[in-house]
Amino acid sequence: MIFGSYDIIVVGAGHAGAEAAAAAANLGMNTLLITQNLDTICQMSCNPAMGGVAKGQIVREIDALGGFSGIVTDNTMIQFRMLNLSKGPAMWSPRAQCDKMRFSHFWRKILENTHNLSLWQDEVVAVTTENCCVTGVETKLGLTMLAKAVILTNGTFLNGRVYIGETTFSAGRIGEQPAVGLSDQLKNLGFEVEKLKTGTPVRVDGRTIDFSVLTEQKGDEKVGKFSFNDTPRLTEQKSCFLAYTSEKTHDILRTGFDKSPMFTGRIQGVGPRYCPSIEDKIERFSGKDRHQLFIEPEGLETNSYYVNGFSSSLPLQVQLDALHSIRGFENARIYKPGYAIEYDYFPPTQLSYTLETKLVENLYFAGQINGTTGYEEAASQGLVAGINAALKLKGRPSFVMNRTQSYIGVLIDDLVTKGVDEPYRMFTSRAEYRILLRQDNADVRLTPLSHQFGLASDERLRRVEEKLHFSQQLTACVENTSVLPSEANALLESLDTPAIDLKVKLKNLLLRPQVHINDLLKISAPLSDTLAAVPENLRDECLEYSEVLVKYQNYIYKEQEVANKILKYETVPLKEDFDYFALQSLSYEAREKLSKMRPKTIGQASRISGVSPADISVLIIYLSRGEK
Repeated sequence: MIFGSYDIIVVGAGHAGAEAAAAAANLGMNTLLITQNLDTICQMSCNPAMGGVAKGQIVREIDALGGFSGIVTDNTMIQFRMLNLSKGPAMWSPRAQCDKMRFSHFWRKILENTHNLSLWQDEVVAVTTENCCVTGVETKLGLTMLAKAVILTNGTFLNGRVYIGETTFSAGRIGEQPAVGLSDQLKNLGFEVEKLKTGTPVRVDGRTIDFSVLTEQKGDEKVGKFSFNDTPRLTEQKSCFLAYTSEKTHDILRTGFDKSPMFTGRIQGVGPRYCPSIEDKIERFSGKDRHQLFIEPEGLETNSYYVNGFSSSLPLQVQLDALHSIRGFENARIYKPGYAIEYDYFPPTQLSYTLETKLVENLYFAGQINGTTGYEEAASQGLVAGINAALKLKGRPSFVMNRTQSYIGVLIDDLVTKGVDEPYRMFTSRAEYRILLRQDNADVRLTPLSHQFGLASDERLRRVEEKLHFSQQLTACVENTSVLPSEANALLESLDTPAIDLKVKLKNLLLRPQVHINDLLKISAPLSDTLAAVPENLRDECLEYSEVLVKYQNYIYKEQEVANKILKYETVPLKEDFDYFALQSLSYEAREKLSKMRPKTIGQASRISGVSPADISVLIIYLSRGEK
């Protein structure tokens, strides 16, 4: 039975699916979002937080492009912290604890009120194709839904299997059915399919935790935001807490190793290197006598706490005994156990930079189906897939960001050129130009790009232009205004930095690490008057942006200079049908990898594993002779 025809169908309503569906619909596409359960849209199935190191930058980039993850986070957060403030601004990363139930409900409210978007509760069991082009999907209810493009965002549900010690059963998440059949059908179409695993810890009843013996971790006094829009500021924060395992905890956990599905080989998939299970930690870091746990509240109106760092697939009794050995958790009761989940994913080297599959036209993959981990990484992929599916159907140029433009560009470039052999997680260290890709300038970098194809609104662009205008005025004031020793020295003394003997520019003072632009407002009437002209809702952003530009001007300039040089070769095109095997000067491995990956530019070719700088030099010399 044919049950409707759409421009774009999005399968899965996690973070990737929600962003993909919203983007496609807001770009004018008649869009359908299909999910197994409409009550679990954008469920925070792991920790109840958004952002963090590099991930916070991604959420701000999503917002700058016109996505909704930042807006939802601002409206549902219960704690905010800016991480790495003791380091340079390239490392500053916003992080928020969220009310997980409100987060899901808020996302559903957005989607249900998005023009051009319909929702349907069902399970997709097959993708339909004709002449290597997608034509729609088939569902468990026996329905055929036609579409010009399909975006798959299935998360951990493809042939998902849960493990708790020797107990194992099929599930997409604990208590939810897996998606069975679709993965095998895609394999029959010619796609390469592999397995990964991830896990989650126990959820503890907060009424049974002795918080008095834990270390409280409050949110920032100055509460920040994720969205560049005028979203509400958090007024009531809920604390997190730190706890620690002990040698006793580790000894108890070791008693379950002989029944661990990870150690006995029943789990074949590779787990996340940077978020290992507790049993993996004590095995890999056997010299450590304790590990830190981060105790996170799951909402304002629930007693449930997430024990970050205690992910486990060990038998339930071992998990409980080990938990009870942790100071403060001696009498803890749990709401649900920790578990591991193994699932199918599709190596992302099978994708183009738009996240369209190379094998089937107009079929896109986004999120954990591509081997990533984390809400933020998934959401960014969904946004890019939704944008590109819509642009292609409109006959417009695709939207691809390079590594100098965004963390999202770094993420997708890494996935498509390097692939993954373990769940991929974003870090600031993955970005070569991270001082250019700061969280404070995501709107400046990306909103004008998004506005060009119609996702970022005129209002969003106007706000960016206002921010730039007023920031430039503040910067100019700092650079051109002077202060006398009599005006500045009391402040400098209070900040434990040397006094001045002569009149100096405010800029010279701001270059000192102890001095911030808010300090200068106390001693400079011209700077205070300049700030007074800035709209109140933009003041904090403009002050931060201006201070970074002044303090780190030389670093930013040098990094931009290097990026421009790299870009000279980054965009040199390579033909789709380039015969690499005919170029004998290339190493055999390079010829194999280049022939398989088919990079579109020299820059993409340079990041393929197995392609050496010498191989790139051969290509550049070859192309410089006019051979393309």
